Amino acid sequence: MTTQTCRWGILGAAFIARKNWQAIRDAGNATLVALASRDLAKAQAFVADCQSSAPKPLRPEAMDDYAALIARPDIDAVYIPLPTGLRKEWVLRAAAAGKHVLVEKPVGTQAADVEEMIAACNKHGVQFMDGVMFMHGQRLQRLRRVMDEEVGSIRHIASQFSFRADDSFAHTNIRAHGMLEPLGCLGDLGWYCLRFTLWAMKDATPLHVTGQIHEEVRAADDVPPVPLAFSGTLTFAGGVSASFHCCFTAANAQWAVVSGEKALLQLSDFVLPFSGAHTQFSLTRSQFVLDHCRADMLGGHHIETLNEPSNNAPGSQEAGLFRTFSSLVLSGKNDPYWPRISLLTQQVLDACLTSARQDSSPILL
Repeated sequence: MTTQTCRWGILGAAFIARKNWQAIRDAGNATLVALASRDLAKAQAFVADCQSSAPKPLRPEAMDDYAALIARPDIDAVYIPLPTGLRKEWVLRAAAAGKHVLVEKPVGTQAADVEEMIAACNKHGVQFMDGVMFMHGQRLQRLRRVMDEEVGSIRHIASQFSFRADDSFAHTNIRAHGMLEPLGCLGDLGWYCLRFTLWAMKDATPLHVTGQIHEEVRAADDVPPVPLAFSGTLTFAGGVSASFHCCFTAANAQWAVVSGEKALLQLSDFVLPFSGAHTQFSLTRSQFVLDHCRADMLGGHHIETLNEPSNNAPGSQEAGLFRTFSSLVLSGKNDPYWPRISLLTQQVLDACLTSARQDSSPILL
């Protein structure tokens, strides 16, 4: 490839694509060429709205044909935020057309689909990656050193990602539709909890997992139910454990806690950093002191702040995602780590759901 800019196309006018419209612009080595929707008017309205909010020097073209977008010779990579139930077909078609593929999460409806997607990308020599943005932020890079040097050996990891959906959600939102998003809150939110846990464990595979569905919904009689609230546990070698909760039925929460032998690491916003010009995390080394009849628990709480924008700006994790991917495309060297961690995340997620469907019995991996 002779160009120094990765040329992107977007398949679908999903809400999250709005944020990534700007992230492509802010990456510094990427440009958006075209966006396709099945409805041309919808694609045109999407482009017009985003161009008015985060203008690009060259206005991207609105299209009404996914296949035509994939066939364009002026596009190197495609971002696919289509519903999970529709995604595999277009990943396979994009790979066959020689386009590098960035997909939203969950990557597939099951691990076998993800394996097929990855195999197609490998066959055609294109990069595959999922859209977990926090993997590309400055904060996570800093956290790795902190965990190794200051947290010490991990004993437990806990996380929660939730939001409170409105009363119409179960009947109007695709995330509650068993054919479009069959994994429900586990795929939409739990994916992030599992990815953070696996990252903290340096991508170790759990020995076994369990899952429990607390609430589920069936959007229509002819579609399967999907989880609205889900909890799971993971057990790793060496006695390390993890727990997570995800749901569409509780207030906004996106916290993660890593408990180590030396300190407690806490993030209040591990998925989407709270709005502002900085990101943060905290370390706690509390100490219990007993002096005759006096007992004190000393806080030992330290907050570290990084000069990193939360989102919608150059240097944010969203821009980092597209910068990382575009750099791989421009280098001509695919990185096998990204498809590998996507597949592992999907395999663990599948096992958690299998456990939940089998009365929370442990599932070996």
